[in-house]
Amino acid sequence: MAKFNKDSVGGTILVVLLLSLVCSVIVAGSAVMLKPAQEEQKLLDKQKNILNVAGLLQENTNVKETYAKFIEPRFVDLNSGEYVEKADDSLQAIPADQDKARIRARTQTAEVYLVKDEQGQTQQVILPIYGTGLWSVMYGLVSVQPDGNTINGITYYQHGETPGLGGEIENPNWAGLFKGKKLFDAQHKPAIHIMKGQAPKDDHSIDGLSGATLTGNGVQGTFDYWFSDNGFSKYLEKLQAGAN
Repeated sequence: MAKFNKDSVGGTILVVLLLSLVCSVIVAGSAVMLKPAQEEQKLLDKQKNILNVAGLLQENTNVKETYAKFIEPRFVDLNSGEYVEKADDSLQAIPADQDKARIRARTQTAEVYLVKDEQGQTQQVILPIYGTGLWSVMYGLVSVQPDGNTINGITYYQHGETPGLGGEIENPNWAGLFKGKKLFDAQHKPAIHIMKGQAPKDDHSIDGLSGATLTGNGVQGTFDYWFSDNGFSKYLEKLQAGAN
């Protein structure tokens, strides 16, 4: 049998292949072992964001216990505004002239989160929204009071907008401007208006983000879409009427 020569071309290639195989096995094994922990952390982050926009997240909050006690997830059929028993993740294409959020398609259902008090009464409902900004898809949550119209709070928790400019959508001071604003006008049409510069003191206008007009346009489009008949408008109308 010929002696293995690791310094030969063939030997070098064989060593590289064996090393690559070993590394691949280690990486794949690590990924499999870490996946449960990653999924657990992903769920915890989601629950934190929901508690945050609900005003239930404090420094020492036990996230799992607080979420389980006060939050009730429900699925909503976006076409009817009715609750359904399970999610339908099949995609529905959005006509270009209606795609204000520039997301192209959405699922048939959305998961919403009812925020209960100690007596089990719904105090607010949290709705997931997302839309395209200047550089990225921006993911957020909007908390709405039981009247189906008054904003209780918003948060943007994932995006890739420019730090210090469009990234200011994460700033709690800017998010705080939405509290108490009305989502709809008297005709139940989307009415939130992101202004360029300082906004007037009314029920619908929000100060724009300085130096981030295109990100602001993305926020505007996101609200225009998700609170239209294609988004949560039908659901919130039923909530307001006490039908949900």
